[in-house]
Amino acid sequence: MSTSTDILTAPVPAPAEVIVPPRAARRAERTRAGARRARVAALTALPLLALLFAWYLLTENQVVFWLRFDKIPTPAEVFDAFGTQLGAASYYRDIVASTRRILVGFGLATVSGVLVGMAIGRSATVSALLRPVLEVFRPIPAIALVPLAILLFPTGEQGIVFITFFAAFFPVAVSTIHAMHALPRVWEEAAHTLGARRREILFQIALPGALPGIFSGLSVAMGVAWICVISAEMISGQFGIGYFTWQSYGLLDYPSVIVGMLTIGALGWCTAWLVEMAGRRVNRWLPRAGR
Repeated sequence: MSTSTDILTAPVPAPAEVIVPPRAARRAERTRAGARRARVAALTALPLLALLFAWYLLTENQVVFWLRFDKIPTPAEVFDAFGTQLGAASYYRDIVASTRRILVGFGLATVSGVLVGMAIGRSATVSALLRPVLEVFRPIPAIALVPLAILLFPTGEQGIVFITFFAAFFPVAVSTIHAMHALPRVWEEAAHTLGARRREILFQIALPGALPGIFSGLSVAMGVAWICVISAEMISGQFGIGYFTWQSYGLLDYPSVIVGMLTIGALGWCTAWLVEMAGRRVNRWLPRAGR
């Protein structure tokens, strides 16, 4: 006969596991992923649509209240101008020219900025030699170098690439320096204890550990590079999306001016997204990157 103690101490049977067929699990995961993407797309489109609607109301009603919207082209006029530019080969040539300048200047700034930042951040001697030079040139606006670039370089193309490089170099170098200084000292001490050499510590511990901070600088540098390349094209360029925008202003073609502005914004958004995606892939080891 069972006692109350036996009943209390009797093992409780484990609940039966619910086995979900692999195909159904994958289908459910795809459904959830699709819902997440749809939600993100809706949240992204909502403020853009709100801005478009506000633009339509202000320009159609020619509102003048401190800011004057009676001279601003309407969305319909800009849409017509955009359709005209889509049929012009010069529009695509300008986009390719600006994108090429950004990629070359930003690429050179990335490589040199990371190398210089690592050298300054890891070596007190190099820091004493190069950090003063870095701090002297860093406050100089890149666009102020346009006259000097015209004198230095044989072609305007090289001068614009140099200005783009100059603008993007300092955010990358400074972020790399700070990322090197922020590395936990215990990482290097542990590697020394395990017999790691200086080069192994530099490229297998210091550089990977600093990559999150480096990519933060790259994101800032991309935005600064676009600002400066467009400004340089407006001043000394013969083609490029900045030159197209300024030329349209000179011809009083205001709808095309806004087409140029929106094109610059779209190109900047795409390149910033590429930098962010590269950062997520490189920094997959971070806990937040996995989410």
